[in-house]
Amino acid sequence: MNVKQIREIAKAKGLSPGTMKKENIIRAIQRAEGNFECFGAATSGECDQINCLWRTDCLK
Repeated sequence: MNVKQIREIAKAKGLSPGTMKKENIIRAIQRAEGNFECFGAATSGECDQINCLWRTDCLK
């Protein structure tokens, strides 16, 4: 997913992404949804959040 699409999701959730980096915008969205702010934290390449919208980008 590109940054423009992510910014649109953030705005739809009432967030103001401004000049935030992609990773920080995603973490803010995760926080706003009541989820773990775990984007980019799966350093071992394993993630149990199967239904996460960001899973594919996160595990790259």
